[in-house]
Amino acid sequence: FRKPRTSLPAREATIYPYLLGDVKIERPNQVWASDITYLPMAHGFLYLAAIIDVYSRKVLAWRLTNTLTADFCVEALNEALGTYGAPAMFNTDQGAQFTSEDWIETLKAAKIEISMDGKGRWIDNVFIERLWRSVKYEEVYLHGYANGTEARARLKEYFAFYNAKRAHQAHDYQTPDEVYFGVEPSRLAKAA
Repeated sequence: FRKPRTSLPAREATIYPYLLGDVKIERPNQVWASDITYLPMAHGFLYLAAIIDVYSRKVLAWRLTNTLTADFCVEALNEALGTYGAPAMFNTDQGAQFTSEDWIETLKAAKIEISMDGKGRWIDNVFIERLWRSVKYEEVYLHGYANGTEARARLKEYFAFYNAKRAHQAHDYQTPDEVYFGVEPSRLAKAA
């Protein structure tokens, strides 16, 4: 079947350059990234947007919807900014949601440098593409959600697991929470 296209730019939208080419990401809140993917359902599909901290791979906020308007992405962005502060830089693709006035103005108001992937360059946002692979193969494809309510509840559980319990080889088998907050696993467990 034909897959939904999630990265079409808005007409006459400003496209920003890709700024991460020579950037060494060394700390949390240095670079955040966002993307949208589709989730197959028993009947149709839903769209999932997530915002991650690139250094730690922590999922900072996410939203699920059945339309590709920019508002659900902006809601996730506002939640992440309100909870974690502002990153130095934010990277996305050139999709209409991320070139929308609401999205761009929110980033500018927070004084965040804007970076966008080159057209057709999925590798520029590889960390969130890797998240989509994990979400789909470890959760979505195993459960075949019947509706949006079920999908939202299961994804809430999955992202809690992903951040707090799923170890990442790239971080010496620490979880995203351990890396983001900079605490040893035993101290993080006591704080919870």
